[in-house]
Amino acid sequence: MNAVTLTPEERRLVQREWTRRVEAEYRSAAITHHLTLWLLKLVAPFELIRAGLSIVDDELVHSELSHAVLVAAGGGGVPPMEPATIGLRHPPDDELLRAVVQTSVETFCLGETVAVRLFSRLRAPATEPAARAALDRILKDEVRHRDFGWSLLEWLLSTPQSGVVRDLVQEMLPDMFARLRTNYAYSELHREGSPSPALGAFGLMPTPDYAAALEETLTRDYIPRFGAHDIDARAAWEARK
Repeated sequence: MNAVTLTPEERRLVQREWTRRVEAEYRSAAITHHLTLWLLKLVAPFELIRAGLSIVDDELVHSELSHAVLVAAGGGGVPPMEPATIGLRHPPDDELLRAVVQTSVETFCLGETVAVRLFSRLRAPATEPAARAALDRILKDEVRHRDFGWSLLEWLLSTPQSGVVRDLVQEMLPDMFARLRTNYAYSELHREGSPSPALGAFGLMPTPDYAAALEETLTRDYIPRFGAHDIDARAAWEARK
């Protein structure tokens, strides 16, 4: 396999993006750790708790693999993260259900579901060995993380508090979708991107492709999956546009 040659600017972009991914995956481990503790407090099914614990380790592996890509691109250490930016604020007991609903829906039903389609796109042109290895593992795991989120929502909607849960999801979804559109640069959806083969080899892609991944996820995942639980994702999507 031919070595990937990066210009100085491309190298800077690759290092910056994979530094961000190192941090994002580490923060995901902390978020899932806190969510799993909350599930223990709600006496959730054992299989959900064990799945949450497994995901914590997955996210740590993803962070390690992301750092390997950073090193392959000539980078090194990652700046220390502020403790206040890691994990979630522990809610009082009377807000525990709300916190679980918000975190499970936003992080897993939304975030991990779009991540499957995102990482599939990122992986396709990736040829640099460290990047390919990282994206192979991450994509494989994201499918299971996505399924964890929807299984958790299904369980929450099977409890005696199902009505409260459904109302919370309907209340929160518009703002969650608004944040997701910002994070995925949805306003760039129809802008022409200029893919760089070298950046693609390291698992980067133009901003409009992020927006396209989100658009695909909306129509193929969010609307039918939430609809199966009598939750109108299309209306929530349109509410904050």
